Amino acid sequence: MKQYVTLLHSHATLRRLSLIQLICYFGAWFSHMAIFTLLIELGAPVWALSTAAAFTFLPSMLLAPFSGAIIDKVNTKRFMLFLTAIEIVTVFWLMFIHSLDALWILLGLIFVRMGTGSIYFQTEMSLLPKLLNNNELKLANEIHSIIWSISYAFGMAVGGFYIHYFGTTSAFMADMVLYGIGFYLLLGLEIPSLENKYALHVKEMIVGGFVYLREHPKIIHLILLHASVGLSAYDALIALLADYQYKHLLSVPLVIGFINATRALSLVLGQFFLSRYINSRSLFYIFVAQGVSIMIWALFQYNFYLSFIGILLCGLFTTTLWSYTYTLLQYETDEAFYGRVIAYNDMVFMGVSTLVSFAIGAFFEWGMPLSIITSLLGAGFIFFAFYWKWVQKIHD
Repeated sequence: MKQYVTLLHSHATLRRLSLIQLICYFGAWFSHMAIFTLLIELGAPVWALSTAAAFTFLPSMLLAPFSGAIIDKVNTKRFMLFLTAIEIVTVFWLMFIHSLDALWILLGLIFVRMGTGSIYFQTEMSLLPKLLNNNELKLANEIHSIIWSISYAFGMAVGGFYIHYFGTTSAFMADMVLYGIGFYLLLGLEIPSLENKYALHVKEMIVGGFVYLREHPKIIHLILLHASVGLSAYDALIALLADYQYKHLLSVPLVIGFINATRALSLVLGQFFLSRYINSRSLFYIFVAQGVSIMIWALFQYNFYLSFIGILLCGLFTTTLWSYTYTLLQYETDEAFYGRVIAYNDMVFMGVSTLVSFAIGAFFEWGMPLSIITSLLGAGFIFFAFYWKWVQKIHD
């Protein structure tokens, strides 16, 4: 904890960027909770719930080849302000969705909003290596993973309680205020630009990025390894548990709120406890522990209260896997290709997350129990543990 505080204290730019992250990421997942609640209240089918979850990740996968090249060609601060403004506008229009007749408009707004949010993330993560040295970069990634984890799970947790009492429209209004604060803080921030006036044409940069990956196969393996964390994108699973398995106990927003509050706690605690132990050798065991903990959650899902044991265990390893695999990727990437490699990495990560979201809904509609679906996600992490062993063997 002390090392994070020291880094933030010594880097004013990183401190301001981290605060903006916390506010805007929290707002994004706060209103995302409102979107799931709205769909359930309107009686949306299972495919709509899984599609809404998938549209959280799909834009990044589709836009990544272009966004990576664009990041290297435009003024960084102006671009980040532009992206934040788009997010504010999309949240504004969410307030006017009141029936399933506007379902595709709702999904379109989710797509645009999460697409701009993912490009903002790629821009910021491409900026960090320009601001920090290697040791600081590892800590900054861990700080970012903590912020993302708090915002992701705690944002939906608070959103669940807030929406239960004040409704979805009020949640969208609150989100607009949060993004407005983030825009103001970004407006007064001085940051270096990633813009390269001598950069090639976008098409040539895209091709050059893929050629670079082909010539550096270890980076491809690290991208796949980081993408495995997308197996923990089980928002659709939590929504289905709340709607079909636990709705007789509490309202849907409260069930989702309690589950994500527990996730938030474990995600943060895991990063604090495991940061000092994570290295290339221990990474294998962290992957295995993540897989086993998800399987324990699957065993306890039959009981709402016992399931919190599994949920708590699941989050302990996720942020460490995310931040350390990201750091490995940044270490291996040449500076000239940061924007493109980060974007391609995001594309694959979001692709896995999108596939998981669709698969959860599809398997459930085909009659597969939610506990079996959860166990399959756990088995995926164990597979990637041995994949990492293989990557070490062929490259070390």
